[in-house]
Amino acid sequence: MFIINGFKEAIYLLISLDAELYHVIILSLMVSLTAAALSSIMAVPIGILMGVKEFPLKKVAVRFIYTMMSVPPVIAGLIVFLLISRRGPLGILGLVYTPTAMIIAQTVLIFPIITGLVYNATKEKGETIQNLGKTLGANRRQRLILLVKELRMNILTAIITGYGRGISEVGAVMLVGGNIRGQTRTMTTTIAMLQSMGEYSIAIALGIILLLISFILNSILLYYQQGDYR
Repeated sequence: MFIINGFKEAIYLLISLDAELYHVIILSLMVSLTAAALSSIMAVPIGILMGVKEFPLKKVAVRFIYTMMSVPPVIAGLIVFLLISRRGPLGILGLVYTPTAMIIAQTVLIFPIITGLVYNATKEKGETIQNLGKTLGANRRQRLILLVKELRMNILTAIITGYGRGISEVGAVMLVGGNIRGQTRTMTTTIAMLQSMGEYSIAIALGIILLLISFILNSILLYYQQGDYR
């Protein structure tokens, strides 16, 4: 019975545009979108470069990226916290327990995921696409554009995967953000906190939003995949 009542209250909170609830939603979206955008700007070029170029210590770099792809989020959060804490090397910036700190932590998590996925796709298809460009008489810039165009679905998949990792994260953002009411609470940290307190209505409402976001992202990806197929 309490589950049904929880769902009813959750729907009411969403429909009534509860201020605290929507502040958590907007902050979560802002943090994760910013982290995904920053990560993509850096990770996509690096992933493509790693896939088509040979350079010293490439194997070490690839292994490092793969290791970072699977690093526990709480470890990434701890590293960021130690760097930005008051006694850390970046403590003077006063970033700890701020949305900026959460963006940094999520970027650390998302960056290797996008880099690794783009690198894998480029490694598998890059040489063939580059050779095709040469055969058609394309110069270096044109071959690069062709490569990005042919890898667009892989790049989109990598970005969406990275964003999904960021917005679903709990441990790292809680460490660096502190889960402060009205300032650094995200959907996932709020759900974890409310569940432990036995307050389920807001937790269910936020869970509905997270499921809706997941559905939208996967729908976008499926739409473009079907477009490529046709």
